[in-house]
Amino acid sequence: MAATACSGADDGRTSVYSAGSGDLRGSVYPEPLPRPDFTFTDTAGEPYPFLGRTEGKLTFLFFGFTTCPDVCPVHMSGLAAALGELPFEDRAKVEVVFVTIDPERDTPDRIREWLDAFDPSFVGLTAPLDQANAVLGELLMGPASHIAREDSGYDVVHPAAVVAFSPDGPARVRYPFGTRRADWSHDVPRLLDGS
Repeated sequence: MAATACSGADDGRTSVYSAGSGDLRGSVYPEPLPRPDFTFTDTAGEPYPFLGRTEGKLTFLFFGFTTCPDVCPVHMSGLAAALGELPFEDRAKVEVVFVTIDPERDTPDRIREWLDAFDPSFVGLTAPLDQANAVLGELLMGPASHIAREDSGYDVVHPAAVVAFSPDGPARVRYPFGTRRADWSHDVPRLLDGS
């Protein structure tokens, strides 16, 4: 039985953010967070060193799972639509990285198929859940977890935010569930310009 339930509510640490700062519609970290240095496995089975591969790019990092009924597809579709509006040269400066928090069921092929439905350039990564949770902790977000159900399946709980790392390195903004396509379209060009 696939994990189909999802809880993506904020994890209680939202007090570290301020809603919309300056001209951005995302929630701004009061202090920038360093871009984490981790290496997980991509959907081709190759190591993906996040720090090195995303250096110099506007990077969106999201932790989710492919059978999520709402949070994950809403984020990915809204972001893909906004990125599709960019000129080619700007789109090449953006990386979207999805890390599964359901590695037991999200096979590389499944992740690739799911991401391709939004944008084939999106990067999909797998790692043991404890390693993914370690990175979430660095980003001041609570851990993802699996909650057993009576039918021997499980539900997945995970933070609902996409973290945006500016081209110069650190994370300054996060985007909670409920971020609309118009918000992405508004913020992405400004993030590319260093606003």
